[in-house]
Amino acid sequence: MTRLSNDPAAFADEALEGFAAAHPRRVRQVPGGVVRATRTTPGQVAVVVGGGSGHYPAFSGLVGQGLAHGAAVGNVFASPSAHQVRQVARAAETGGGVLLAYGNYAGDVLHFGQAASLLAAEGIPTRTLGVTDDMSSASPDEAHKRRGVAGDLVVFKTAAAAAEAGQPLDEVTRIAELANARTRSFGVAFSGCTLPGADHPLFSVPEGRMAVGLGIHGEPGMGERPVPTADEAAELLVATVLGELPEGVVSARGQRAAVILNGLGSVKYEELFVVYRRVAQLLAEAGVEAVDPEVGELVTSFDMAGVSLTLCWLTDELEPLWTAPADAPAYRKGTVEAADLFVPDPSAEAAEETVPPATDESRAAARTVLAALRVLKETVDVHAEELGRIDAVAGDGDHGIGMQRGSTGAYEAAVRAETLGAGAETLLHRAADAWADRAGGTSGALWGVMLRAVGTALGDTERPTAPAVAAGVAQAAADVRELGKAEVGDKTMVDVLVPFSYALMSATEAGQPLATAWDTAAHSASAAAEATADLLPRMGRARPHAEKSLGTPDAGAHSLALIVRAVHGVFVPTLENH
Repeated sequence: MTRLSNDPAAFADEALEGFAAAHPRRVRQVPGGVVRATRTTPGQVAVVVGGGSGHYPAFSGLVGQGLAHGAAVGNVFASPSAHQVRQVARAAETGGGVLLAYGNYAGDVLHFGQAASLLAAEGIPTRTLGVTDDMSSASPDEAHKRRGVAGDLVVFKTAAAAAEAGQPLDEVTRIAELANARTRSFGVAFSGCTLPGADHPLFSVPEGRMAVGLGIHGEPGMGERPVPTADEAAELLVATVLGELPEGVVSARGQRAAVILNGLGSVKYEELFVVYRRVAQLLAEAGVEAVDPEVGELVTSFDMAGVSLTLCWLTDELEPLWTAPADAPAYRKGTVEAADLFVPDPSAEAAEETVPPATDESRAAARTVLAALRVLKETVDVHAEELGRIDAVAGDGDHGIGMQRGSTGAYEAAVRAETLGAGAETLLHRAADAWADRAGGTSGALWGVMLRAVGTALGDTERPTAPAVAAGVAQAAADVRELGKAEVGDKTMVDVLVPFSYALMSATEAGQPLATAWDTAAHSASAAAEATADLLPRMGRARPHAEKSLGTPDAGAHSLALIVRAVHGVFVPTLENH
C-alpha cells in the first residue's frame, strides 16, 4: 500500500513536483506535466507521451534526450485532460510537429484526441497513437481494442529515436505504428494495488492463487490459477507471448526481439532476475535472440505484486532505434552528448484573470449554478466510497476518487469565476475545464463536455429559462455520445443521460416549470441507473470483465443519477420558466 502521502487528492501533483525537483538536469515542470530540461534541435518532431499517475517510471521518468520530449501526467490512474496534453505539447514542440503516444484506454483516447484537434487548429501538425500490446484484453481479431501496458516503452523509445535522428512527423508516426504492431505483452499478479489514502486493494487474489492477464490500473485478471514456481511463471509468460506472432513472422526461430520483463510494483528485482533466467533459456531454445533486454520496473501499478513479459519483434529498421542511446531520469542507455539546458523566459507571466461581460440576470443565474455545483460536490463526497466499490467490481475502482477530484475542481473554479463577476456560461465553462483537468479519465472528459454544453445554452446575457436548460442538457447528451462513442445499452452514463434528457425536454415542452420538470426527469434517471445492473458493458475498462459486472449498476450511470436527484431543487429561484 502507499504509506507516505498527505492529502490523497494532491498525491499526483505533489509526486510530480518532487520528481521534477529531483531531476532538474533532465526535466522541467510545466502546466500539465514535464518536458525536457535540455534544448531540442529546432524542427525536431516532439514525441509527447502520457497517461495517469501511479505507473512510474512511466510516464514522466521517460522524458529526456533520446526518449520522450514531454509527458502529460494525469491524476492517479486517470488520463491527463486535453488541456494538460495541449500545454505539454506546446512546451515541447519546436517546429517539427507532435506525435502524441499513450496507452489505449478510453480516457486517454478521448483526451489525447481532443488535444490533437486543438493543436492542429493552432497550426501544429499532430498525430496520435494508442499502444495496444496487451494480449489478454482482446482477441487478435480485435487487437485495436487492446490495452497499452509495458509495450509502451518500446513504442515510445523507437519513435523518439527516429525523431532524434531527424525523421519527419509522418515517418516517426509510421515507425511508432510498426513497433506497436510487432509488440506483445502478457502479465500475471499475486495481489492488487492500493490507491493513496485507501485501506484496501482494488482487487484481491485468494491465497495460493494468481491473477492471469491483468492490466495496469488495478483491474482484476482475466482468470486465476495456482501460484507457480518462478520457472513455471516464466514458462507461462513465454509460451503465451510466443503463441501469437505478428503479421509477417512465420516462426519465432531466427528472430531478434526487444525483451522486457517488467515488475508491476512490489516484485523485487532479485525475483525478476530469477524469472528472467528461465525466460532467457526458453527464448534461446525457441531460437529468439534477445536484444538489449530490460529487467526491472518500467511500467508499474503502485504496489501491485505482479510481472509481465513484453516482446517486440524487431526489424532491421527498428533494432537500431531500440538500441540507440537515451538519457531520461528512469531510463539510460549508451552515451548521450548532453545538450544545453533550456532557460525559460522569467518575464513571461500570465495576465490577471478576467471574465467576459455579463448581465445582472446572468450573474444571478451564475450564483444559482454555483449553488448547484456545491450540492453536486457534497453529493459526490458522501458517495465517493460507494462509487469506488461499484467501479471496482469490473473496473479499476477509481470512479469515486475521480468524481471527487473533478467536482471539487469544478466548484473551486466556479467560486473564482463568480467572485470575478462571471455570467452563467463563463462560470460553467471554467468549471468544465477544471473538472476535466482535475479528474482526467473518461468521466473527466465527459463531465467537462456536459457542463460546457449547458453553459453554452445558458449564455452570459439572457435570463435562463427551463427550455434553455433542457436544450443544454440535450446538447450535453449529444456531445457525450459523439465523444464517447457509447449508446444506450452499452452500460455507461449514457444509459442515464439520454432518458434524463428526453424526460426533461418533454416536460419543459409541456410547459412544466423547471423544478417540476427536473424532478420528473430525475426519477427517470434513477430508474435508468438501476436498470444498468442487468446490462453487460461494451465500452471502457469494464468491457474485458463484462460478466463480473452483471448484477451491479454502472458507476458512471449511478453517480449521474445521484447528482441530478440531489440538485433538482436548487434552480428554482432563478432558472424558472414562467
